[in-house]
Amino acid sequence: MAVTGLVLLGFVIVHLLGNTSVFVGPDGINAYAEKLHSLGPVVYIFRLVMLAAFAIHIIYGIQLTLENRAASPAKYAIQKRQRATFASSTMIVSGLVLLAFVIYHLLHFTVQVTDPAISAKANLDALGRPDVYLMVVKGFQKIFVSLIYVVSMVFLFLHLSHGAQSFVQTFGLTNANTLPAVNVGGKALSAILLLGYIAIPLLIVIGFVKI
Repeated sequence: MAVTGLVLLGFVIVHLLGNTSVFVGPDGINAYAEKLHSLGPVVYIFRLVMLAAFAIHIIYGIQLTLENRAASPAKYAIQKRQRATFASSTMIVSGLVLLAFVIYHLLHFTVQVTDPAISAKANLDALGRPDVYLMVVKGFQKIFVSLIYVVSMVFLFLHLSHGAQSFVQTFGLTNANTLPAVNVGGKALSAILLLGYIAIPLLIVIGFVKI
């Protein structure tokens, strides 16, 4: 869980950095997308690695949840959380929501089948490149679509805010003195990623980024 979680966290950070090229304009994100596709087999190998990490993370997450429930099949008469937080107690829920979101996101911007009319495969920019900028902007101009992304990123924040701290603890890198700082650091990183990701659909919806 910890190792695959770290791999996925790295992807989330790199993916955000790439996505922010939309703020540069059409040439920014279209050039970025073209560069990725020019890597050929490297991209597909990377995708396979990420798919494997994602699958392993999901399998172990479900297994861990089932083991925890089997260890305490009967609910306590009085629920008292000593160190558990809302984020830690809903990891399986946030994880499943993110799984559904990833599937939708792939269909939306990778496979490009949710709205074929704005597909980058069907629209080229002035330089003959797939117009990813048009696809992203027109896609997020739809309030419902943007809402899906914003809500999903809130779940990502919840998942990462506990996951980052849990990763450090799993490898025995915390103690009573450093744990508070690790918790704050995990939440801070999660908040930065949340703000970075939701900034894209929100700025498009309000018209800051437009065609």
